[in-house]
Amino acid sequence: MNVRLALGLCTVILCLCGASAKLKGDDCEVCIGFLNKFSRRLKEREIPVQDQSKTELELMKACKDARGKEERFCYYIGAAEISATKLTKEVIKPMSFSKPVEKICEELKKKDAQICELRYEKKIDVDAVDLKKLRVKELKQILSSWDEDCRGCAEKSDFVRKINDVKHLHVEL
Repeated sequence: MNVRLALGLCTVILCLCGASAKLKGDDCEVCIGFLNKFSRRLKEREIPVQDQSKTELELMKACKDARGKEERFCYYIGAAEISATKLTKEVIKPMSFSKPVEKICEELKKKDAQICELRYEKKIDVDAVDLKKLRVKELKQILSSWDEDCRGCAEKSDFVRKINDVKHLHVEL
């Protein structure tokens, strides 16, 4: 009786552990987004995914160009210059077998759960929102996405003024 109970409990635990690696909702948003872009980049440059050495070099180049959350993703998989670990083979090898990006991200999640916790920052529609009601962090995010600096900005009104000054350069009217 006790053996059956123990086996039953082990089965339930194994099932629960296996299910935790599955992607839910918007899990691995950055991983899936970046790897889809990377896959398109390989096709545009006519780099065969079967050539793992060329694919890895191209991944390193793509990560040099990455910004924000994608740059953090590159750090986690070891494709950034300052990365401590190296999981690039966990991306390159399955891609060479045409494994779907979602499945690659599931495997990466098993290795490092932080990879799937990354989320893209939500875009702010500058025309539709009252800038005075936004937080300073969000105002800084707008300027950062435009590659603009706000030197000498100390107060919220300074950031709002700067956004309004350069808005015509970055937003289609």
